[in-house]
Amino acid sequence: GLTVPVLRFLRRYPTLFQEFPHPRWASLPCFRLTDTALFLHSQELSLHQTHQNDAVQTLSKLLMMSNSRALPLHSLHALKWDLGLPDTFHKTLVPQFPNHFQFVKSPNGVVSLKLSRWPDELAVSALQKHNEGGTHYREFKRGQSALAFPMRFPRGYGAQTKVRTWMEEFQKLPYVSPYVDSTKIDPNSDLMEKRVVGVLHEILSLTLHKKTKRNYLRGLREEFNLPHKFTRIFTRYPGIFYLSLKCKTTTVTLKEGYQSGKLVDPHPLARHRDKFYHVMQTGLLYRGDGSLKPRENKIENDELRSEDEVEMSDQLCESE
Repeated sequence: GLTVPVLRFLRRYPTLFQEFPHPRWASLPCFRLTDTALFLHSQELSLHQTHQNDAVQTLSKLLMMSNSRALPLHSLHALKWDLGLPDTFHKTLVPQFPNHFQFVKSPNGVVSLKLSRWPDELAVSALQKHNEGGTHYREFKRGQSALAFPMRFPRGYGAQTKVRTWMEEFQKLPYVSPYVDSTKIDPNSDLMEKRVVGVLHEILSLTLHKKTKRNYLRGLREEFNLPHKFTRIFTRYPGIFYLSLKCKTTTVTLKEGYQSGKLVDPHPLARHRDKFYHVMQTGLLYRGDGSLKPRENKIENDELRSEDEVEMSDQLCESE
């Protein structure tokens, strides 16, 4: 939700929200979307339609990682923006694919989305895809080696001998795919910890911006067979994950998804969201003097890239 009053937020972005007086009460502020905002929205709807198969695949893979191959709708709704799902995916997307999904209702009345069939072709993790074709992956398929997670440590952290030795031992452990049954793994073992890292790595890999709020992941704990205090994993492995405490919430980011502050492989929907951000910034209203930010007020072409993409959502927060 917003961390600032709604009225202040709307007035701060006049390129998206047009203010006009109420026809009867002139002092009552009213707002409508600008032509630019409506145009961007129509483009977004078109992108959702064009990349519908991506959404189906993402949703399927998330359900495949759960114990019951099903997740409560409220948990999916919390993640829909991060996963790139349409806002009303349960009404517009899911009914179009009855061979993939079905709705189920538990005895306590909770409605969940369940996988109708197991698609073997999707049971390949992002880490496995990243290593496909390489020598290590061929050895891994033969059970002769483990897959290593890409790591980028904070300055000075990875140089510590103790840390380096620990990470080397961790990387040598067998890689357990998040799509494989893990109920027989000792929950207190190092292997289970690596499996948890793999699950969190895969979930973040499925998101458009390779990040999500930590609280959203807590709602998946039981279904994904994660330990009670699994969020400690994020601070134990700073070479894989990055935690941000901005916007009065905790966001976890997959480090390998970014290079020099930009997404390595941005999805078309992620690129489109940059346009929204650009339009918001070009018309940003300064609180101090009420002036507009002096930039050209127009939408750039499809290759527009924000300079601060990795912190884009953080910058939309109001700092008091």
